[in-house]
Amino acid sequence: MGNKPENELKSGIGTRIRTHREAQKLSRSYVAEKLGVALSTLQAWENEEREPTATHILRLSECLNASVAWLVAGSEAQEAVSQLPVFTSGATALDVKGNHVDLDEFVFVPRYNVSASAGYGALNDDESPMFTVSFRRYWVVNHLKADPRKLSVISVSGDSMMGILNDKDIILVNHEDRDPREGIYVIRLDSQLLVKMVQRLPGSQLRISSTNPAFEPFIIELDNIPSDFDVIGKVVWYGRVI
Repeated sequence: MGNKPENELKSGIGTRIRTHREAQKLSRSYVAEKLGVALSTLQAWENEEREPTATHILRLSECLNASVAWLVAGSEAQEAVSQLPVFTSGATALDVKGNHVDLDEFVFVPRYNVSASAGYGALNDDESPMFTVSFRRYWVVNHLKADPRKLSVISVSGDSMMGILNDKDIILVNHEDRDPREGIYVIRLDSQLLVKMVQRLPGSQLRISSTNPAFEPFIIELDNIPSDFDVIGKVVWYGRVI
């Protein structure tokens, strides 16, 4: 008899999401972006018009630093601090002029000690980054339309793409874009990373080419992809020292 009706139990989830988010001074747009959902979806959850799925409750637990048990059962469960990494809103640093910078406005992308066009293997999951490179969160999400968690920074080696990408340029790679139509991509071939222009051709073919005429273009048959070929990701930005 002490159990609450199911509809009453569910109705508290949205309220707990909203109150905990507001207590941590997290905006709706920030939380929605961290969860990878539309702002209207989060609003519907908080207004108790819809309920988050189990997967989204887990992500909410990480983002809001609240236990899954508390989100689901409220005061009937002891709130625990999640051991999963979270993003803290309002953290600041100082720029070179001494002005405060809101760190939540930036994403910090891992910079790996890997070069494209050099004799180096593909990026490994256990590869440790040397450091991170910061980019404006708004630019990444709204202009690149990219998931910050799917980005990495590597360098260019060699002159196969001279005129567009030069030796020692650094490039931002979107690893979520691995189905090329047209653009500059990082590919793996014969255990090497190469940065090349990729063009989709009729007949399920990819034309791989360079800007340097000394490097001959070649064709990859998508119906018979070589075992030593893979698309690592699309190049979406580069940086250069003049």
